[in-house]
Amino acid sequence: MTAGERVVVVGAGVAGLTTAVVLAEAGASVHVIAEQAPGVTSLAAGAMWGPYLVEPKDKVDQWGQQSLEIFRELAEDPATGVCLTSGIEASRTAEAPPDWATTLPGFRPCEPAELPAGFSAGYRFTVPLIDMPAYLDYLLRRLDAAGGTVERRRLASLADAGPAPVIVNCTGLGAQELVPDNDLRPIRGQHVVVTNPGLTEFFSEDTGLSPDLLCFYPHGDTVVLGGTAIDGEGDLAPDGKAAAGILARCAEVEPRLAEVRVLEHRIGARPTRATVRVEAERDEEIGTVVVHNYGHGGAGVTLSWGCAEEARKLLDLR
Repeated sequence: MTAGERVVVVGAGVAGLTTAVVLAEAGASVHVIAEQAPGVTSLAAGAMWGPYLVEPKDKVDQWGQQSLEIFRELAEDPATGVCLTSGIEASRTAEAPPDWATTLPGFRPCEPAELPAGFSAGYRFTVPLIDMPAYLDYLLRRLDAAGGTVERRRLASLADAGPAPVIVNCTGLGAQELVPDNDLRPIRGQHVVVTNPGLTEFFSEDTGLSPDLLCFYPHGDTVVLGGTAIDGEGDLAPDGKAAAGILARCAEVEPRLAEVRVLEHRIGARPTRATVRVEAERDEEIGTVVVHNYGHGGAGVTLSWGCAEEARKLLDLR
């Protein structure tokens, strides 16, 4: 496609806004349509860079590394909400570190004395932490500076987004109905945001496929505590029992979190499928090219810039 051509991006989560920024800065005339901007699920993210439980591995590795490089650059500006932070990922079962972790700055195995009680192994590294409300606001400002526009409305179909020669589908879980994609399913996630008792490092447990996660991510005056991963559930109502479990798990690892004040609950539904879908197709019914960019599961932030760049390449926009 040529510079100046109209592109409608559907969805304003981290995938949609990042893709909109990349396309607008490459010269496209970008218009974002979303029921909520920014999207609720992206606002609920923790968020730490890390390509967890998402396929296909070769593409995920590529997209994740592209995103990592950009997040490192963004961390130089406090206004982006991105900060390079040191911390520990630990396991109760002596799991080997994933490949991606061993390449991060400051990577080293933890000494036994560094680990909380009950943990048998862990490793330390420095990684981008992203304060999602601040970061999504940054993306909206950057999109506006590039000439992009945002319209808040709900679509009944992708055809409702037209007319446009190109539609980019970044609807996350909404793609279940809009595509439709029956391979897509929700994984409910809940975080609790609390006052920061003085934490400067993150902690994350490698919990595998457990629905009960354990992590805390400091963002200045606040800490995001996690979490849950309830496969097949998309309800976004706060769950008091789940929140109490999150607080208890985190306080067991970091006692200073036992006396904090709860500020808010953030709930999202991770749009999950067997593989992330980033591909283009010609939709003859609506007479337009549709680029799909969804199904990132819990790695939407981690893959956001790499997948956005893939979308730009599919459109041959230079």
